[in-house]
Amino acid sequence: MIDIHCHILPGIDDGARNAKESLRMAMIAAADGVKKIVATPHVKETIHSADFLKKCVTKLNDILQKRQVPVEILYGADAYALLAPEDLKRYTINNTRYILIEFPYTHIPLNAADILFKMALQGLTPIITHPERIPTVIANPETLLSLLKGDVYVQITADSLVGNFGSKAQDCAIYLLKKGAVHFIASDAHSSIVRRPILSGAVDLAERIIGKEKARMLVEDNPLAVITGKPL
Repeated sequence: MIDIHCHILPGIDDGARNAKESLRMAMIAAADGVKKIVATPHVKETIHSADFLKKCVTKLNDILQKRQVPVEILYGADAYALLAPEDLKRYTINNTRYILIEFPYTHIPLNAADILFKMALQGLTPIITHPERIPTVIANPETLLSLLKGDVYVQITADSLVGNFGSKAQDCAIYLLKKGAVHFIASDAHSSIVRRPILSGAVDLAERIIGKEKARMLVEDNPLAVITGKPL
């Protein structure tokens, strides 16, 4: 499996506190069957340069190789959707056109369609992260579904699907799955204790909802297309 959303870089944001925690997270992911992880620190302002984050990815890969942890870390970011598109271009997944974008926690802005259109003009392909946890989407999923035109994709959180973010987020995640509006399941992991980098439980549940083949696509085929820059 490939996890396209994980806050595994040490000491960057509210994810892994240090390299030991990053190592523990990688070991948990490896035991769960994950082979590649996209490191996606929060980018709400361009505080950390892309070059700096890429160096952090290289250092973490060196640590994992020395400890013989069979997981490769790739570059990416969990970028705030309201950043300028020209800034977002520096934070794409594995230097492809795909980028994880995070809307405000409380709502999807009324001008979201315009925001996404401007990203497309810059050659970006946005992946909206964890919309099932946004209150306005929970209340009215159509606010999200209306945006899924052209190359706009959705990533839900594994913990949401298994109920760890509450029944409302879980119900919304299941609804989006049934609607065919989910293209990725990712961990959005922040530590080795809570919000852990585990996908298997969510994949098992997704298999019961949409079938094994479609469920596996969300953690295998589609993420592979993203990290290699190929169309979904």
